[in-house]
Amino acid sequence: MHERKARWGSREVGAMALVAEAQQAGPGSASGRRPRTGAEAARYGVLRRLAPALKHDMVVNLQAISMMAEVLNARLERASPGVAEFQSSISKLNRLARDAVMNCLKVAAWIEPGEDEGVRLKEGIEECLALLGTNFNFRGFVIVTELPESEFEVWRVTLRNLLVASLIALTDAASGPSEVRVKAEVVDGFAEVSVRLTARQDEFEAMPFGPSYRQLEWADVQALATAESVELVRGPEQIVMRIPRAVPTAPLRIAPV
Repeated sequence: MHERKARWGSREVGAMALVAEAQQAGPGSASGRRPRTGAEAARYGVLRRLAPALKHDMVVNLQAISMMAEVLNARLERASPGVAEFQSSISKLNRLARDAVMNCLKVAAWIEPGEDEGVRLKEGIEECLALLGTNFNFRGFVIVTELPESEFEVWRVTLRNLLVASLIALTDAASGPSEVRVKAEVVDGFAEVSVRLTARQDEFEAMPFGPSYRQLEWADVQALATAESVELVRGPEQIVMRIPRAVPTAPLRIAPV
């Protein structure tokens, strides 16, 4: 425990420190292609990099509806299907349409989160990894997780912004295919989430990679951490974030009947 506290005490980069550093540095300094306080630019960069995965999630159920409609139309052209068969097909279309609506709402929440909500730590991390999984697989990044079951909740938007930005920034800077280890634990009332890259020992020929938008940099991750009041520690192949517990402040609302 003392060791852990010493590590954070000597190396942590708190939100106030980041803000002060950005103010002292000014708009034309250091890693300087953008102001250090460019959280909005960083969020936009994250969304642009997620765009292919978000687009896939949005259309996958719509494509299934289209295919089902074509099959039903072909049956109608050949002969009138029985009432039971027709009702079954309509029921499937209806279910797919509901799934499509839910998927579109989930995608929209990445773009416009609305009122923030808490999410269990493991569930929130798995949401982010599921979105990045296909892209990482093509590029030779193997995701390994250590996510204990816990009731501990963090703000969903905060976790999404920091974890996704950290994962993309680290893999953008990687020299080749790697193992991406994501570990989470609850320490002293905070969620401590680490992302570490280790070069793969097996041979893997990654597909040529050209990001759909600019690469993310450490300045982007720092800017988001400042905006979200999250403490960060950066190592050569690792980023560790310390995320506060989600504490609801809005009054409870009764769901409509």
